[in-house]
Amino acid sequence: MTEHCGFVAVVGAPNAGKSTLVNALVGQKVAIVTPKAQTTRTRLMGIAIAGEAQVLLLDTPGIFQPKRRLDRAMVAAAWGSAQDADLIALVVDASSGLKRGVTDLLDRLKERPEPKLLILNKVDLVRKEELLTLVTQFDGRAAFEEIFMISAASGDGVADLKAALAARMPEGPWHFPEDQVSDATDRMMAAEVTREQLYLQLHNELPYASAIETEKYEERKDGSVAIHQQILVGRDSQKAIILGRGGARIKAIGAAARAELTTMFGRNVHLFLHVKVNPKWEEDRGLYQEIGLDWVE
Repeated sequence: MTEHCGFVAVVGAPNAGKSTLVNALVGQKVAIVTPKAQTTRTRLMGIAIAGEAQVLLLDTPGIFQPKRRLDRAMVAAAWGSAQDADLIALVVDASSGLKRGVTDLLDRLKERPEPKLLILNKVDLVRKEELLTLVTQFDGRAAFEEIFMISAASGDGVADLKAALAARMPEGPWHFPEDQVSDATDRMMAAEVTREQLYLQLHNELPYASAIETEKYEERKDGSVAIHQQILVGRDSQKAIILGRGGARIKAIGAAARAELTTMFGRNVHLFLHVKVNPKWEEDRGLYQEIGLDWVE
């Protein structure tokens, strides 16, 4: 058997469905998904296998116009992934059409030497005639080798896309064991799952400016793991929202995160959460390292 292995940078604007697509291609959840824009903050690798090919999918933060240090670090992580890739897959929300953020991306991609594929996602939300018009608008703008129309949420078209990605991987040994689905550590995944619950349960009540910091990750003799995390926010009012009346909200967030982590890790998880107010948490170099981002001036 001749093995093939390569990197695919999955890029796009916020909320294009990149993480949902990576999960669908891998065949299980490796990246958190919420309706909130810019949920993905760091570069996370999902590992998909198709025949003799191992496809290393770099799920990147959504590319947008950065305003803060955290924004700049996220966008830098996304473009950094593209530089390491054998192939760039641009994911576009077909239901949103050719908006300015997407045209800016196309202009940047046009200059890049890597082979590129265009993936029109959420096509189930678009009428066929509108979809054909959209394809015409995109065609030729960034020298895409092929255009795919899919729905990552329903799985429609994902199998064909996976086969096409596998066929484009260069010959070479696999980088990871066959049963590994991500390069993320358990410590990192635990923080991501808690952050996902934070967004899912608080919706628009909690602003984007929050983070999870793991204070302690302890393997216990009975095979379980104890995880102590602090939720960082900028204001006392945000802390009150997370705690909820009588601490009910943080208990619900912790219970949901603990249940998912227990299933994900296949062992008992003891999760301890508390909230810390730090107006300058975005200026903490150590936190950037914790969540897998480079410090960007």
